[in-house]
Amino acid sequence: MTTPSTPPVPQAPYQQQAYQQPHAPQQYGQGQQAGFYTSPIPVRPATLGDAIASEWTKIRSVRSTMWTLGVMIVLLLGIGLLAAVAVSTSDADLDGTPVLSLGFFGVLLGTICVITLGVMTIASEYGTGMIRTTLTACPSRARVLSAKAIVFFLLTFVLTTVMTTIVALLQTSILDAEAPSGDEWLRGTVGVGLYIASLGLLSLAVGALIRHSAGAITIMIGVVLLPLVLAIFMFAESLSSLQEWLLEYSIPNQLSIFYDNSVSSSGGPSGWDPLWIMLGVTAVALGGAYLSMNNRDV
Repeated sequence: MTTPSTPPVPQAPYQQQAYQQPHAPQQYGQGQQAGFYTSPIPVRPATLGDAIASEWTKIRSVRSTMWTLGVMIVLLLGIGLLAAVAVSTSDADLDGTPVLSLGFFGVLLGTICVITLGVMTIASEYGTGMIRTTLTACPSRARVLSAKAIVFFLLTFVLTTVMTTIVALLQTSILDAEAPSGDEWLRGTVGVGLYIASLGLLSLAVGALIRHSAGAITIMIGVVLLPLVLAIFMFAESLSSLQEWLLEYSIPNQLSIFYDNSVSSSGGPSGWDPLWIMLGVTAVALGGAYLSMNNRDV
């Protein structure tokens, strides 16, 4: 007797697929951290050169640089040429006055532009909050301040030296006077450029200490003009020694020494002394700026 066979189970329209182990994530590159992306670009630690390149990009791409240095160029050229033309047309006798000294007035007014740019190079970043981004990209605050100081000093020195040289050449060609000596040329061009760049560096240090553009610019203008103004209005005999000291060491008088045209008839700085004085004061101010940036929060 045969047993009836069990009817076949109908097949599902699809068959269950066998479980497959998922593929391992794709690995990129070769290195100690397998499974993570490794950039083909070589990674190296940031250097002072990188910070200088960054600050150069900043200072040449903001409008304040174009306006301040542009006005400075106009003042140096315009006032220097006007002074030479005025003396030439009036047939005035220079009476031993150095020809290059006619460029003093344009340089003195141009210092205001350098002071403004020096302060804004760092104080404007505190005003806008951009300093946080700068210090995030470069946590070394000493490196940031050093890069700003190097870029600003070189830019100001080169521009001032070139412009004072052009003005000096034009003045000597316009005026029929005794040709300046080699030392007078050096102090009236390179010396003035170094002094103005150092003054701008002092402004940058004050901007780092004050962290406010308008306040730092006001302080620096006072440093330039206030000693001379105070000395002019000191009429008391008991203040004569203080008056003489303020006249000798005021920034306008120290700048005029590079043109052999000091307002003081007695001792005081001479030759290259004003440059060493300015470099010393700037070094102290920069030291304070370094300490301030390292010890204060942004």
